[in-house]
Amino acid sequence: MNNRRNFLSGAGAITTAVLAASVSKVAMAALPEPVTQTKPDTMAPLVPANGRPYNPVVTLNGWTLPWRMRNGVKEFHLVAEPVVREMAPGFKAHLWGYNGQSPGPTIEVVEGDRVRIFVTNKLPEHTSVHWHGQRVPNGMDGVSGLTQKSIQPGKTFVYEFVARRPGTFMYHPHADEMTQMAMGMMGFWVTHPKDKHPHIDTVDRDFVFLLNAYDIDPGAYTPKIMTMLDFNLWSWNSRVFPGIDSLNVRQGDKVRIRIGNLTMTNHPIHLHGHEFTVTGTDGGAVPKSARWPEVTTDVAVGQMRQVEFVADEEGDWAFHCHKSHHTMNAMGHEVPTMIGVDHRKVARQITSLIPDYMVMGERGMADMSEMEMPLPDNTAPMMSGEGPFGSVEMGGMFSVLKVRRNQKPGDYSNPGWFKHPHGTVASEFAGEVAEPSRLQAQGKAAMPAMNMPKQDVEVQVRKPIGHAGH
Repeated sequence: MNNRRNFLSGAGAITTAVLAASVSKVAMAALPEPVTQTKPDTMAPLVPANGRPYNPVVTLNGWTLPWRMRNGVKEFHLVAEPVVREMAPGFKAHLWGYNGQSPGPTIEVVEGDRVRIFVTNKLPEHTSVHWHGQRVPNGMDGVSGLTQKSIQPGKTFVYEFVARRPGTFMYHPHADEMTQMAMGMMGFWVTHPKDKHPHIDTVDRDFVFLLNAYDIDPGAYTPKIMTMLDFNLWSWNSRVFPGIDSLNVRQGDKVRIRIGNLTMTNHPIHLHGHEFTVTGTDGGAVPKSARWPEVTTDVAVGQMRQVEFVADEEGDWAFHCHKSHHTMNAMGHEVPTMIGVDHRKVARQITSLIPDYMVMGERGMADMSEMEMPLPDNTAPMMSGEGPFGSVEMGGMFSVLKVRRNQKPGDYSNPGWFKHPHGTVASEFAGEVAEPSRLQAQGKAAMPAMNMPKQDVEVQVRKPIGHAGH
């Protein structure tokens, strides 16, 4: 316990919590001390003080759960409870999670470890924990009603199994799943290989995060749990840009990024400036003969993807979901497209009645990043975040990979904006611009057209009301 207490005092932001009143003092003596974290910062990797050694991961805007060794068993304590998660500076959500945060802390173990996890329920309803993707005894699989009784409020259950294979996994409830997942109950699990593995390389930096989504009305604090498709906040580890930390690496580092998807749709995750290979899934490591270079990988619902690359290009590189509506915050799907519509006259009339009225989308959505529109309290702006050249015009699932030649090994601090060498930044051209070449002739049709109208018809399409899903 001394090593563990030293870690807690050194971490600063991590504090011990108090068990639910229904857990007796005798039971508390047998349980590992529960640990909580309430700050949304990316915490330093937890170097193992005991047990088998491994190279720890870094949880983006999160942390790794400490453990205690007890008679050769690695013991953890998860507390399912209501939490307040700061999703971006000035914007907080009332969620459910584990040990003070949503997502809960990352659990790191080594292949072959015997693991014992105590789960205390401080929610207003029953719960359970499913160890997504892992090989466990059937009675430890965490499906309420099928493999176990539900964990009732105030009760503590214990799960125990051997981490049988290395890989990238998740944990989440399998009880009232629609509610509890929509409220943010989930966490990451990493099992490290105990020996050198033919398909798992040693890396310099190993990042992990979960994809999750919420439907929170502007000005509200609590997600709407009945939403199936029409989410308005797309997040990484329950953070939205500009609240998502950057991934800071040293030039030449071998970098691994592990991504888990617990939203209701797929996400094509795209990295600028580098090619990567998919080296692992929730099914295990991908043999090297089955890999190929990518710059985008699609992570489907319930899947894990592990990508690796050498960070050999200095700069600030965008890293994001390539569904453009997933890089916005608090968006409204029912807003009509007004591009090209000149409604200045009607806007003046409306402004005389509603002084705060603002024209939206007349030239495109980029205006939204420049408007100082009055927003309800506790609302994330739709597109925000300032870069060195102005507004980034992004939100949601967006971050930056920062590659620096002078970033020290093991240093995860933000190095600031990249200083571009002279002559390497796109800029305005002051000379004369020649007339651009344009296509002058069309190819012939595959077959003759029949029954065509005598006059050209310009079709105007209006998007139907309603949202067909992502």
